[in-house]
Amino acid sequence: MSASSTSRKRSDCMSLDDFPSGTLPAEPVVPRVDRASPSVQKITRAEELRLQLADEIVRGALAPGAPLDETEIARRFSVSRTPVREALRQLVASGLVEARPHRGAVVAQPSIERLTGMFEAMAELEALCAGLAAERMSAAERHGLEAIHEELRVLSYAGNPDRFHEVNERFHNAIYAGSQNGYIAEITLATRVRVQPFRRAQFRNLGRLAKSQAEHDRVVVAIMRGDKQGAAAAMRAHIELVRGEYEIYAVSV
Repeated sequence: MSASSTSRKRSDCMSLDDFPSGTLPAEPVVPRVDRASPSVQKITRAEELRLQLADEIVRGALAPGAPLDETEIARRFSVSRTPVREALRQLVASGLVEARPHRGAVVAQPSIERLTGMFEAMAELEALCAGLAAERMSAAERHGLEAIHEELRVLSYAGNPDRFHEVNERFHNAIYAGSQNGYIAEITLATRVRVQPFRRAQFRNLGRLAKSQAEHDRVVVAIMRGDKQGAAAAMRAHIELVRGEYEIYAVSV
């Protein structure tokens, strides 16, 4: 067994935090953002609250400038203020909520210019990951990506956007990890967290699940062929289409 194979096996059970500053794992472990660890219940609840509030903000049910009172939200969802506070902190990080001194949290809305910039960065980072994954993914990782892709194919017929979104997160995470570059995976994930509510909303567009699946198919085919440029181009086009689909969704709500 080669030294690189041994290193990969050890990295499978480690996170980026386990490595000293300045070093990177052979196979970066990219944490999921669609749900928190089930071993920490209050964090899991905070993530559920974040998704619910994000959906309401993106749909316009919570208007820009609307106050987000911790006590009121805790009462509404029958939880303590601890997960509410964490959910609001995450929403502030995503740009959907503003924390104003002496006023608490209020609903924000990124400007068109800001949102465009976020999607442009997302497209380039994801394209970079896809291109590197085409060159570097192991056989086992490619098999895993194909399995997730097949799961999404089945879900695209089921018409469940929330479940599709969850598995879609795994699909993209697998590509980030397949880039074999922990730093790029980390900053790509951080950017996706900020864009995630807008990416999630576009799955409600009629026919979007099938379209997303077809876009993923072009990415997967290029990665399986080891086509770095093709994988990057397919992923970039996918994220640009996601942005367009969100704009269609935004004018419909």
